[in-house]
Amino acid sequence: MLKILLAIVVGLVGAVLLHLIIILSLPHFTGLDAYTRILARGDLNRFHLLSAKPDKAGLSVADPFMHVAVCSFDVDAVPLRLQARGSVPFWSLAIFDSASNEIFSMNDRTSVGGGLDVVIASPIQLTALRKALPEQLAQSILVEVPRPDGYAVVRTLAPRRSFDQAAQAFLQEASCQDFTGR
Repeated sequence: MLKILLAIVVGLVGAVLLHLIIILSLPHFTGLDAYTRILARGDLNRFHLLSAKPDKAGLSVADPFMHVAVCSFDVDAVPLRLQARGSVPFWSLAIFDSASNEIFSMNDRTSVGGGLDVVIASPIQLTALRKALPEQLAQSILVEVPRPDGYAVVRTLAPRRSFDQAAQAFLQEASCQDFTGR
């Protein structure tokens, strides 16, 4: 009787684990994960603004007070520099790897001077940058990514309609470009 009970318990635990693995890996196999959707938006190293209506990739912004832009990147060859300036009540940045794991996040309160200036690089690239840090990166925040590909999400807050134009301008002027050191 004890062997049958043990077999049932082991079988139930195994079934639960198998179901969890299947559910958690499903986005990877379906191609509907966030990284794949952002890649479908278009070019690498370019911010794409999201709207309230879902786009062809199914991306949208549900919060009417938030304005959002996404940029997919690949730092395999060269680092990436994210920059944005403007007068908005609040902005935040989140950097994710291709598996949608958050690597880094910050907002205007934790930035240098209130502007967005971040360099994303691989460990080897970051070591080379730190050895001979260019003057233009003196105030930049350096972020090391474990995988070369990923995406960045910048959000701005527009608590009233009067802030919409500034929030849109902040995101439209934001840059997501390769950093060659020149």
